[in-house]
Amino acid sequence: MTSLPSLPAAAPAKPDPKIAMGWLHTAKFLTTAPELKHLPRIEVPEIAFVGRSNAGKSTCINTLTQQHRLAFASKTPGRTQSINLFSLGKQGVQDAVLADLPGYGYAAVPKEAKYRWQQVMGNYLQTRDNLKAVVLLCDPRLGLTELDEVLLDVIRPRVEEGLKFLVLLTKSDKLNKTEAAKALQIVKLQAGGGDVKLFSALKRQGVEEVAQHLWDWAHPKEKPVKAPKADVSPTADDTAESSQPEQD
Repeated sequence: MTSLPSLPAAAPAKPDPKIAMGWLHTAKFLTTAPELKHLPRIEVPEIAFVGRSNAGKSTCINTLTQQHRLAFASKTPGRTQSINLFSLGKQGVQDAVLADLPGYGYAAVPKEAKYRWQQVMGNYLQTRDNLKAVVLLCDPRLGLTELDEVLLDVIRPRVEEGLKFLVLLTKSDKLNKTEAAKALQIVKLQAGGGDVKLFSALKRQGVEEVAQHLWDWAHPKEKPVKAPKADVSPTADDTAESSQPEQD
């Protein structure tokens, strides 16, 4: 019985950050919603950006999409309390959505507004069906605060079910190498071993890497289909030949 020759395994394609960056540049404002009931039902993957006020969330989104005013912060931090959605997709075909959630933790916001927004954000993170990933932005000079850890507790059940999660240490250009390495190590421990990366809009540190993460989350690779095994069962001729008596 002849064995079939095995084909050499193809080398995995190396990600091209230009594809991810070009895709993010297609971002367009979709809608804004002060409450969950105002959010449209969307079938494509949704990636949410969350973080404390002044964590650099708007700057991060604008840097990734290469647009100066796609996301913009209120002049009074913490006052804007709506979820803003941005559509992504080439040639007018929507294939993902970015969700910009309002910053939290600003002291000047009235308690009633804080409580209402905490409920809205908690419900969004727990119940939004098409939410596939969360990007938490954090000032590395502060680390993860108590409010950040509350957010982590809210999404932990979904993370265990497969929700992607990334902590971005923004404004990393304000730290030297030693300080940055220490901040990275501390937040990794606080995040329970989650993915943590340094990010700087000013020096463009981590921009292409984060863009690739977003692209991969929105375009998950399908598991390769196993090729059917070759039929190595004996043929009719083989069977007939094997049934013949041996000749001297």
